[in-house]
Amino acid sequence: MSDPVPASGTVHWVGAGLSTGSGLAALCERAGRVRLWHRTAERAAGALTALGLTGRAEPRAYTLRALTAELAPGDVVVSMLPAPEHGPLLAACVDRRAHFACSSYVSDAVLEQVPAARRAGITVLTEAGLDPGIDHLFAHALVARARAAIGPAAPASYRLTSYCGGVPAVPNDFRYRFSWAPLGVLNALRSPARYVEDGVETVAGRPWEATRRHLVDGETFEVYPNRDSVPFIEQYGLPAAWKPETFVRGTLRLDGWLRAWAPVFEELTAGDDDRIAALARELADAYPTTDADRDRVVLAVSLDVEAHGGPAWSGSLLLDLVGDEEESAMARCVSRTLALGVRHILDGTLPPGLNRAAETAERSARWLDELAAEGVAFTLREDG
Repeated sequence: MSDPVPASGTVHWVGAGLSTGSGLAALCERAGRVRLWHRTAERAAGALTALGLTGRAEPRAYTLRALTAELAPGDVVVSMLPAPEHGPLLAACVDRRAHFACSSYVSDAVLEQVPAARRAGITVLTEAGLDPGIDHLFAHALVARARAAIGPAAPASYRLTSYCGGVPAVPNDFRYRFSWAPLGVLNALRSPARYVEDGVETVAGRPWEATRRHLVDGETFEVYPNRDSVPFIEQYGLPAAWKPETFVRGTLRLDGWLRAWAPVFEELTAGDDDRIAALARELADAYPTTDADRDRVVLAVSLDVEAHGGPAWSGSLLLDLVGDEEESAMARCVSRTLALGVRHILDGTLPPGLNRAAETAERSARWLDELAAEGVAFTLREDG
């Protein structure tokens, strides 16, 4: 492995979609130089104006070739682009010895380049947003508290649930507000989900068919599993002596969502890729995201552990945030967390190679304290 590449102080923020918010402003205060790359320089300049950042960041027209031409060793590239575009971006970073950060899950295209990134001495930060991101921080923090209370070697059983969702602050008939591309939302629903229920690994081919009611702070929501929860048992550091009765990471929706989306589910069941793409466009037109409405982000992570013949412990962390005139709740949570990770690349505290937002309980505690100080508030409850 090469020596770690010192951060140059220059940040390239690529993309200015719905999740770009005050995190970009925070980086303008900390980084030596910030460039915002968008479809055209005019759109980039318009996004900076909307964020109150005119003159504090440089607008650029994005193409991979144009970005690569401006990369210098130690620069940080922040990708707000769709996950399939991360691979080529990271390849450019490896070639130019620039660091890379995104809020998305680790894709195969990113993972296969991690050895080269480590050899080049650059940091690759992933899963540093809301979900994934803050949810990982919550889980690590709860597991650490449970380990201290129960003991990692004590035989025990546990239930861990992690549900996150962006919903309308004022419920509408559709029981939803798009906070990312509608096609991405629909395709996520078409992907099977693997999780643990009643101590057994379970697969839901159509995740919405596993929807159930879930109480959060006295309010009823609907939740369903998504993606593959099982690998996170190891990632969250749950002791091998503890056996999962329930382990599920999933999506949270307003009560009544399952009924309101029944026609969508019919299309998802019968439609091909072309029809689903057309449906996504229809839903975007029918339920546009406007500056007048407000979103709400709810992230609820809970862990209950019962030692065999011994003590019990339970804890939960809840984030419940409503957007305002300045930015959406989703943009605040995603961009603030990502910007925090970038700042730790800039200060040299993240090592070369692959990093996720939460790798250890100590990092999780530190990042949660920093996020709380920046207006991403949450509530901890603990019993036992």
